[in-house]
Parts: sequence; C-alpha cells; structure tokens
Amino acid sequence: MEREIKDTHQKALAINLDLANYGTIAEIGAGQETARWFFRAGGAAGTIAKAMSAYDMKVSDAIYGSASRYVSRERLESMLDTEYSLVLERLHESRGQCSTFFAFANTVAARSFTHKTNGHGWLGIRFQSKPFEQPSNIILHTGLSGKKHVRDQETLGILGVNLIYGAMHLHHDPEVLLLSLMDQLYPEMLEIDLLEFSGPAFKGVDNRLVALRLVQHKLGDATMFLANGQVTQVSDALWRKAVLIERSRFRPPTKLTIDMLDRAQAAFVEDTGIDPEQLVVLSEMTLNDLTATDSGEIDAQDFLNRADILCALNKNVLISSYGEYYRLAQYMFRYTKMPVAIAMGLPSLKQIFNEEYYEDMSGGILESFGRMFKHDLRLYVCPELDSSTGKTIGINDLQVAPHLQHLLQYLIENNYVKPLDTVNEAYLAIFSHDVLDMIRAGERGWELMVHDEVADIIRQRRLFLNSDQN
Repeated sequence: MEREIKDTHQKALAINLDLANYGTIAEIGAGQETARWFFRAGGAAGTIAKAMSAYDMKVSDAIYGSASRYVSRERLESMLDTEYSLVLERLHESRGQCSTFFAFANTVAARSFTHKTNGHGWLGIRFQSKPFEQPSNIILHTGLSGKKHVRDQETLGILGVNLIYGAMHLHHDPEVLLLSLMDQLYPEMLEIDLLEFSGPAFKGVDNRLVALRLVQHKLGDATMFLANGQVTQVSDALWRKAVLIERSRFRPPTKLTIDMLDRAQAAFVEDTGIDPEQLVVLSEMTLNDLTATDSGEIDAQDFLNRADILCALNKNVLISSYGEYYRLAQYMFRYTKMPVAIAMGLPSLKQIFNEEYYEDMSGGILESFGRMFKHDLRLYVCPELDSSTGKTIGINDLQVAPHLQHLLQYLIENNYVKPLDTVNEAYLAIFSHDVLDMIRAGERGWELMVHDEVADIIRQRRLFLNSDQN
C-alpha cells in the first residue's frame, strides 16, 4: 500500500496551516509532548484554542471529575467529553460555520524516576470531519517500551501528532490512518493493542477488522474483542482474572471445538477452585490461522464470518501473532498473576515437543518449556481418534522423541499437562476441514457436526462458500 509519508514537523505544520481545524489539546501524566510539536512547527494559533495539562490529581478531578484510575479509558473519555463540550460552547457561535472542531486528549503513565516499569497510555481525539457534523472518535491504547522517560515522551508526542493528522486528513481510509500512526516510530518504541473508530466519519467500519489489522501490520502482538463485538484493552480484560484459551481456526467451530472448551473450563474451575466470575475465556486465532492463501494474504470477510459465529456463541476473541505457545503464555502472564490454562488437542501437544520450533533459542526446548511453565500454567489436552484402529489416544499414549519422553512424563506427573478425557467421544471424529469441505461441496450432513446456532448462521448468511457459489 503506497502512500506519502510526512514527518512529524510536516504534519504539525500542515494542520496549523489548515485554518478549518480548531480545538483543544489536553494532556495529563506525561507532559505537553503533543502540543509542543504544534508550537514548534509555527502557526499554532490557527489550530490550538487551548493547550493544557493537569498533573495534580485533585486538580484533574476538579476539571474532569473523580476517577478510580487516572490512566484509563474512563479518564480519557471524561477528558474528551469535557474539552469538546467546552470548545463547542465557547466557539460554535463565532466559528461554527467555517471550522471543524476537535479535542485531543491523552492520559499516560510513562517511565520516570519513580516509575521504573514500562509505561502505557490512552490517547483519543473527538473531531468533526465537516462543519456542523456530529463528532467522530478515535481511541487507542499504547504500551511504551522506552528505557528512559525522555524516549517515552518523544514517542508520545509523535504518536499524538500522527493521531491528530490521521483524524483530520486520513479518516476516509481507516487502514491508511492505522498505518500512519507508526510514522517516524518503530515497534521497539511502542505497541498499540487497541484502536477504535466511531461516529459518522467511520460509518461502516468494523472495529473487529481494525483489531485484526493492528496485529497483521505489526502495530501490536495481540488484540482482543468481546462477545458483543466491542474491542477491549487486553490488560483491562485480564486484570486479576484467571484465563482459559483455546486456539483454533474456528472455520467453522464444530461440536468438538465447543465441547473441548466447555470441558476444559469445568476442569480448570474444579482444579483451581477459582470463582467462575473471575475467569476470562478466550477463543484465539493466530495470523497463521487466518491466512487464506500461500502468499500469506488474509481474507477479511472470511475472518469476519468466523468472528460473527464466535460472537453469536458468546465467545471473547483474541487475535495474536504468537505462533509458539510459550510466547502466548508469556503474554498472558504480563497481565495477570492468576492461573492460566490452554485447551488443545493431542496433535498440538505433539507439535509443542517438536524441537525444530526452538532452534533459534539458545536453550532449545528446555528454555521454551521453562518460559511456558514458569508461572501457574496448565495444558488441558483432548484425546484423538486413531483413524486406522478406531481407538482413542490420550496423553499417556503420545509418542515423542525418546530423549523427550521423560520430559513429557514429568509434565504429566506434576499436573502441568492434564488429560481432557471428559470430552464427548462421539465428537472426536469431527474435523473442521471436513465440515468446510462438505459445506463447499453442497453435501448434506455437516449440520450434524456443528451446533444449531452455528448451522443457522452459516445457512442464513451463506458463509464459507467459494466466491462462485455466492
């Protein structure tokens, strides 16, 4: 996708010289880094009606109302509400016919002398794409990776300018806008794990697809949306929660897919004694699971078809770039200290014991297992059906390399790997690729391999058909 890339100074100056845009920049927690770019570029009086920062919590509360967490979406939205309302109240009568108003805000906890861990922040803009129009919104969450507070401040300033410029000049093409957020920035500086568009400027935009694009274009390693389709910030969703994950293509989710997750959830609750209300259950798709062709392209509509079915089944969805399970486990434990479990089939467990996946690690498979099981992680493994003998094969029957057999036994004996032998054995003969082939061939009987609500959605929307069948 070719596009002209402006540097930060050029973007700030272009906004300042466009006299139609007028509004407020409000920043709390990490300084006036975004506003500084506009004053440095020159001509800021044509753009900025007000620039402000409130460091003291009582001062911030007096302006925006009290908040349980100051670096949160709640605080960001109260800032946008307040500042945009003030812009309209004070300037609509005098400038409303010729101006498009905006309010940009951020609330950030960056690395500092007292805050030695990686920072994070919420940024947002509420803006009009034309005069008198109802406002549109862009909200994002970023994790900061700078090792010095000065680096985080520089990153925030550039990201803020990119966001404002994108809202004003690129809102007609959300994917280009998304890519532009990283102009003059690098993944080593930050990640973006939530991006949400709303309002008339983004009519027809599906934020679930935006979530996919974040990971696909490497702005972040993972992102998440809830069963209602709303994107959510991963750390907020997992804070003080136990987590159960099932990785699959979900193309489509079969009776086996759903039963495996349900049985794993019951076993996980029983084994740990956790409150079911404190458990987040995730249906995870990796980029590899979403690749539609050998060229690595992703079929957006095919992804949305799967997302629609999972949402109809009341499932939360995680999209990640983590091919290796140990990386997925590490990611989960960045956000929770509660137990984490992964539900998988026996072939996936066998794959974990394939040493070829760990050739780039100095410690090989032992290092990966050390990272995976460093915290309270367990794997619930569904047995498989031997097609040649018709016998059920479980974890104790799994054959791995001879020198790894003792490692497998150690994990089983210490309950890191647990059999999921409560799965309905009648479902073990169901494979999603067979269901998909039957749907595309127009064969009957596939409906018996999925739950009724899944079959209804597939039939009604004519999902998973080849393009010439629609």
